[in-house]
Amino acid sequence: MNENNLQGKWALILGASSGFGAAAARELASRGMNIFGVHLDMKMTMQRVDEVVADIEAAGSQAVYFNMSATNERKRERAIAKMSEALQASGQEHIWVMMHSLAFGNLKPFIADNPDDAVDQKAMEMTLDVMAHSLVYWTQDLVRAGLLGRGSRIWSMTSEGSHRVLRGYGAVSAAKAALESHTRQLAMELGSRGILVNCIQAGVTDTPALRMIPGHDQIIEASVRRNPGGRMTTPEDIAKTIAALADPSVGWVSGSVIFVDGGEDSSG
Repeated sequence: MNENNLQGKWALILGASSGFGAAAARELASRGMNIFGVHLDMKMTMQRVDEVVADIEAAGSQAVYFNMSATNERKRERAIAKMSEALQASGQEHIWVMMHSLAFGNLKPFIADNPDDAVDQKAMEMTLDVMAHSLVYWTQDLVRAGLLGRGSRIWSMTSEGSHRVLRGYGAVSAAKAALESHTRQLAMELGSRGILVNCIQAGVTDTPALRMIPGHDQIIEASVRRNPGGRMTTPEDIAKTIAALADPSVGWVSGSVIFVDGGEDSSG
């Protein structure tokens, strides 16, 4: 791949401060891309945001970050307006890569003796809104604003939880299954515009989101044991895949769930 093909192009990363999103921001910036980042961080976690931004700028790229809820419609509109201004100022017409890597959901079981210990309607709806439906809403608004066009590519992030069960993962599992469905639908509807939409299923990866899941130590141990490569997937594995498939010469992959897990899912 000729990395200069990405020079000066823009990526938008939803969930850009840690995990997959931070790794992708760093990797794409190292290949000459500028980064729009959307994240939601409190004061205590802003240091990691500052570190990602510093790494992007050290690579010679621009970093425009928004600390906001990705599901807030008004804030989304204002952020997109600022993105449009930055694109115009840099001489770019479209966002080249959009990555949806939002990992915030409820981890309570469906059934519990105490109703307070079970997921409720509000928590279920919030989980699907953040982790699945927001992909559609962001894509709609970006297309309407003219910020996605021929050659643009959208990536969503799923996991084996979309088709495997794990205690406490029901709401997130539903969101991942919906996200894959949204990806296929968007690929079909945006195909005539030359916009590619795909989903990456990462193997079990040690991220802040994984550490929130009850029993994550056992999940990590099982992942290493069953993965043919003998290790977990890393955020950098995902970032390098997205960067490779960002090359303009790759233009006929859409509507797919692409496994980046070293064969873990098929071996489990």
